[in-house]
Amino acid sequence: MNLISPTLLKQKLPLTPLHQYTVSSQRQTVCHVLSKKDPRLALIFGPCSIHDIPSALDYAKKFKLLASRVEKECVCIMRVYIEKPRTTLGWKGFVYDPNLDGSNDLQKGIREARELFITLTKWGIPIATEILSPLLLPFFSDLITWGFIGARTSASQTHREIASDLPFPVGFKNSPEGSISQAIHSVIATREPQSFPMIGEDGFITAVETAGNPFAHVVLRGSHLGPNYDAQTVASLQEELLRNHLPQGVMIDCSHDNSGKNVDRQKAVFFEVLENYLQNRSPILGMMLESHLEEGAQRLLEDPSNLKYGLSITDPCMSWKDTEKLVLYASECIASSVMR
Repeated sequence: MNLISPTLLKQKLPLTPLHQYTVSSQRQTVCHVLSKKDPRLALIFGPCSIHDIPSALDYAKKFKLLASRVEKECVCIMRVYIEKPRTTLGWKGFVYDPNLDGSNDLQKGIREARELFITLTKWGIPIATEILSPLLLPFFSDLITWGFIGARTSASQTHREIASDLPFPVGFKNSPEGSISQAIHSVIATREPQSFPMIGEDGFITAVETAGNPFAHVVLRGSHLGPNYDAQTVASLQEELLRNHLPQGVMIDCSHDNSGKNVDRQKAVFFEVLENYLQNRSPILGMMLESHLEEGAQRLLEDPSNLKYGLSITDPCMSWKDTEKLVLYASECIASSVMR
């Protein structure tokens, strides 16, 4: 089955000039955070993966209210992950299998994911997502505020090339084996001009010449060797970035191997990173959290109608109640430190 082209889908589901301005403004804000022109702490939080639209929208409504409460101290971006990398097998994300039943209705997944992105943009919510399949990116690239390259693909030349052409910041995570140098090399490559072939929005192969992405950066997410969010590792990374003539900013992913995918540990990591940030704000740009309406995770069932509402079907997530407490606590701490 032939898929609709990105150009045609965007004609059917367009952005208004106002929404285009919203995305552009959100990207500029994030770029200012990365360049330290904006002193606020970036907080990226949301479900490990989006698996149904209603719970994503319910989460987004709560997100919007919370973001407005802490906007003086924090820049909040919603995690809206519609693709999931797999080491072997498993559900690959909403865009691939929106019905959660193995029917793999990619056409439906692409359309409904874009509709979700547009709704969030109308609500003024900035979107962060993982860039996994280069072929899917053109369907959503006009709606993304902050992109991320996962640990499994951060060494991919294809992803480095594509990231060098994107009009928004891109974070590269360290490898699952613990290589931070791999992420640094990706940042160096992404910030330079690239020339490569890719599928254009009209569906044809095109030659691309890029100017480089000046807002590529490193994300520490832990590894099989253990966590890497500690102050010593952050300081060491800062020195390595300096030696490579790169900005010293770093994002910390509080989930994944930094927390061992343990919900309580994710909270503890958040507190430790926040303390480091308050003591030495220079290298830490922000944090990432996996959070949903309900705490924990559930297995994808043969009958999706039996799934518990608002509960992750991939990695365990914090509850909204605990997420709100953490974000408000961070805001209060930052406000207090500024006043001192």
